[in-house]
Amino acid sequence: MDQKIKINKGTIQETLLLPLWGRAYETQKSHPRLVDEKAVEIITKLDYDFSAVEKTQSMSQHGWVARSLHTDRMALEFIEKHPEAAVVNIGCGLDTTFSRIDNGKIMFYELDLPDVIALRKNFYEDSDRHKSIASSFLDTKWFEEIKVRDGLLFLAGGVLYYFGEDQIKEFFIKTADYFESCELFFDSLSPLGMKIAKKQVLKKGGIGISMDGGWGLKPIKALEKWDKRIKVINTIPMSKGMNKGLPLRTKMIFLIPDILGVCSMVHLRICGTPLD
Repeated sequence: MDQKIKINKGTIQETLLLPLWGRAYETQKSHPRLVDEKAVEIITKLDYDFSAVEKTQSMSQHGWVARSLHTDRMALEFIEKHPEAAVVNIGCGLDTTFSRIDNGKIMFYELDLPDVIALRKNFYEDSDRHKSIASSFLDTKWFEEIKVRDGLLFLAGGVLYYFGEDQIKEFFIKTADYFESCELFFDSLSPLGMKIAKKQVLKKGGIGISMDGGWGLKPIKALEKWDKRIKVINTIPMSKGMNKGLPLRTKMIFLIPDILGVCSMVHLRICGTPLD
């Protein structure tokens, strides 16, 4: 039997397990909203006790699945318009989006810190169309490695709110300066959402890492004030259209954060020339 891969507790590596577990758990339900066999495969290879996560994260699990479903849907719509698109998965962690959306033509880049990319290599091998880049997304020298043939899409699930607003603003502006045009799809938390995430997810899930600071975004249209080249195409409450098959009580619970704008999916377009 192959030796299982140990995860270092109290590190960023540990936070990568939460959405991975969420997708694997969903896949093994009798009527899953999302099927992610790759996530199930990875979970079986890890030396990690998920008991605390299973006991405390039933509500958050729905959110992780919803984020993946939103991302898959938006990415597939983009790829339909741009069949040979370049897709960059910022802060990829142990994400498995490529295995669900690949059309056989896209160029997909997995971007994360060196230790995370090293962990991913236990489960993925680079190929001509699926490459990994070991770098902080804030160190934009990696822009030079992205080959754009037919549209450019950035995905950033569960990433940006770990950083400061000034850092995200600088990254968006550098992106506009370097690329002719691109689209970005990511999840955002309001200031209230940040408080909930720190308490309910990391602490109760037994994740031994602190989350100081972070970017609470509200209102989302405020992003357009950062630079005239940034345009908000759409915002979607996290659970919108994602509650099929859930108990009525659970649906009602999710309605409250949607009304308050606690967590949203954000679709941006950035152009190298100012938008009217």
